[in-house]
Amino acid sequence: MRRPAPLMSLIKTFKQAAGFTLLELMVVLVVVGIMLGVVSLNAIPNKHQSLQTDAQRVALLLQLAREEAIVRNRPVAFELDAEKFRFYVKADQSWQLITDTDLFRERSFKNFPLTITMQPGGAAQVLPLKIIFGREPVDKPFVLTLGFEDTSVAIKADGLGHFVVE
Repeated sequence: MRRPAPLMSLIKTFKQAAGFTLLELMVVLVVVGIMLGVVSLNAIPNKHQSLQTDAQRVALLLQLAREEAIVRNRPVAFELDAEKFRFYVKADQSWQLITDTDLFRERSFKNFPLTITMQPGGAAQVLPLKIIFGREPVDKPFVLTLGFEDTSVAIKADGLGHFVVE
């Protein structure tokens, strides 16, 4: 039994289109390779990105510490050294580490040791550096600079509760 001609041409066309050519496979591999390269470059943060992330975290926590001092009606201190930072609250005549909330727990920087400077500040800044937020809503403006190897990031405080990372 012989098949009709239109059915034979349809089967022949289907058999020819059943696979991929070598050129199509190579194009797909090149595109996948380029995409993996772009993703891997963005997935590995460089020193400046990780320092920028640390500075943004510190800026947000400084803003929270300032608000916490106003809410608690007690001074709150931010203390940092070359490796980590922590928060204290003044109770009676001494500073006590804040442990009742996870937001103000002691944290380490991603890259350390950091170089830390503060403007305005004294000629000799001794680590750990302490920034104290009082009960008043207005504080002195300052610029806190965090540096690691050849890169640095500045946190600028305007004294009114705004902290900007540059």
